[in-house]
Amino acid sequence: MLTAIVGINWGDEGKGRMVDLLSEKQDVVIRYQGGNNAGHTVINPRGKFILNLLPSGILRPEVVNVMGTGMVVDLEHLCKEIGRLREKGIVITKENLKISDRATICMPYHVMQDCLEEDRLRDAKFGSTRRGIAPVYSDKYMKKAFRMGDLFQPETMRARLDGIVEWKNLTIEGAYKAEAYKADDLWNWLMTYSEPIMEFICDTGEYLTQAEEEGKQILFEAQLGALRDIDFGIYPYTSSSSTIAAYAPIGAGIPGMKIDNVIGIMKAYSTCVGEGPFTAEMFGEEAESLRQAGGEYGAATGRPRRVGGFDVVASKYGVQVQGANEIALTKLDILSGMEKIPVVKSYLVDGKEITRFPYGKELEEAKPNIIYLDGWKEDISSCRTMEELPKQAIDYIAYIEAAIGCPITYVSVGAEREAIIEKHK
Repeated sequence: MLTAIVGINWGDEGKGRMVDLLSEKQDVVIRYQGGNNAGHTVINPRGKFILNLLPSGILRPEVVNVMGTGMVVDLEHLCKEIGRLREKGIVITKENLKISDRATICMPYHVMQDCLEEDRLRDAKFGSTRRGIAPVYSDKYMKKAFRMGDLFQPETMRARLDGIVEWKNLTIEGAYKAEAYKADDLWNWLMTYSEPIMEFICDTGEYLTQAEEEGKQILFEAQLGALRDIDFGIYPYTSSSSTIAAYAPIGAGIPGMKIDNVIGIMKAYSTCVGEGPFTAEMFGEEAESLRQAGGEYGAATGRPRRVGGFDVVASKYGVQVQGANEIALTKLDILSGMEKIPVVKSYLVDGKEITRFPYGKELEEAKPNIIYLDGWKEDISSCRTMEELPKQAIDYIAYIEAAIGCPITYVSVGAEREAIIEKHK
């Protein structure tokens, strides 16, 4: 059984907590795209963990975790992330962590180039996390990147490094007038931070093919959400990788396999980190109150998230492009105490009501058509069945389910692993 857990909206929907919950019944958890530009926050009996590169299944010792072919890996960040987890008692060995030899290495000059370009753009910036993601994906497709497997061929890799650094300095030093990189310094960086992780690097495609043949339960973990996908998101305010479920087997390293189940994750309200159109956005005290209640700050960057009411138009589109057949609705508890809950039922473009998710100028100019649903005052964080929820909360879930056209099978009422209601099961 191959299952994908993906984001329906702009990212930060709570995928990590759902992977942590559902990984109890999984044999393998795979991250298939992206790098350390986003974080998955997981709270379980062992503590609070923020994972940027490692799959969320790493918190369960019996689960094998794979960093797939489609990922970009900052070696220094990975070493430090592994170190932080080990300090908290998490066991990480070559038996429970496998890194694809085809995954791409994110170099220090990628991070520098990312920062220099955002600074150059000033107010026109894309809202990059400054982690080097766009430059490293760009180099990958220009065939001027290094892959994890290259570390096993040091002589060939070192020879290539000289030419690539010379080429990269044409941009760093020439265009941005910044200090040029030295190949020797970068080689030392590679050797320093590759040494602790060499034992994890392998042919993950071969491993996953065998796991599937043996009938193992395999879970694909996406980073970010549908609206940050490089092809189907709010381009150019997107990530540089494919965040959709259809890409999961490719990014994992098993392109010939097909996903059996897609679980889409979305919040009971809308949040967005970074730049770009966000039609549902609220402002002022109302927005700050929701942001504070939900702890809406980026796990990777700490940036305050933009917040708003649930966006039916964006969410229905996200369900469509992800091919989701069930939904986990997270953070319903954050809405407790609101007398009326705003929902963006449709968009207004040039005075006309639309229910399709628009593109380009239409999306930039779209205004929210807001309705208000009845709220509830009760604390629902201890509820574990639908029957325990207030009627208004049940009605709110039913409205969203009907509006997006996809069954909601999980409702999260807290950050902890057990704070979940299973619906329609």
